[in-house]
Amino acid sequence: MADTAGGGRTAGQRPTAQGVRDLPARGRAVCTGFIESVTHQPPGNQPFFSAVVVDTLGPGSHQGNTAGGVRKPYDRLRVIWLGRTRVPGIEAGVQLRLNGMVTQLDGLPAMFNPRYEILSRQEHL
Repeated sequence: MADTAGGGRTAGQRPTAQGVRDLPARGRAVCTGFIESVTHQPPGNQPFFSAVVVDTLGPGSHQGNTAGGVRKPYDRLRVIWLGRTRVPGIEAGVQLRLNGMVTQLDGLPAMFNPRYEILSRQEHL
């Protein structure tokens, strides 16, 4: 019996990737999404490189609201690479798979220094 909340898998299998909206509030997770934007730090500041990951690119994304003690689904994940000013291949429009620990930062889910795999790139005409 696989536990899908924890990225359910059995021995020898890769963890099941989730969308950004399906991430747990905290804990290890694997997700896929598209880079919506990246942030570069100005020189002289502590170096880090940041990206915002979403389930889909384009208009019409909305944030769900829930009442009671139910976890609110988020439509964005902030990914932060500490000590880096750039991460090769990470740019707006890229689809990737992330593997890391989810935590909360300023009320939004975040992953610090996750493992990543680029799945596809958007072609610019």
